[in-house]
Amino acid sequence: MRFFLFLMLVVSSVHAADPLRAFPTAGEGMSRHVIFLPTEKNEDLLKVQLMVGKIMKLDPQNRYFFGGRLDRESIPGWGYDRYILKSLGPIAGTLMAVDPSEPKKDRWITLGGEPELIRYNSRLPLVVYVPVGVEVRYRIWRAEEKVATAPEG
Repeated sequence: MRFFLFLMLVVSSVHAADPLRAFPTAGEGMSRHVIFLPTEKNEDLLKVQLMVGKIMKLDPQNRYFFGGRLDRESIPGWGYDRYILKSLGPIAGTLMAVDPSEPKKDRWITLGGEPELIRYNSRLPLVVYVPVGVEVRYRIWRAEEKVATAPEG
């Protein structure tokens, strides 16, 4: 038991010295984005939404999104998760007619589909690998402590 506690102390001190040790650097054409979440009182009530995309000059009326999928991958030997967008797919959108003389605006365009909410964990960095030129943004979702009961019916 004493050896196990010693081993745990050694592992935690190594991890504290370099919190990114388990996360490899980005490969060719990719960039690594690291999010250190602050410690919160009740992290079970929090989720993180990752948003990857780009700013593009587009018309303000149509809705746009990129093809592609943000995959979760477990790092062998560590068991930590990392998120990888292998490639940013083509842009798609609605086809509403727009006045061609209307100026285009800078717009934040993200991957299509429903957002995935990730478990909030301030003890590990949230690491995302994306192609160079793609931005990573995130949003924190908070739930209320109060839970409602659904009536039978």
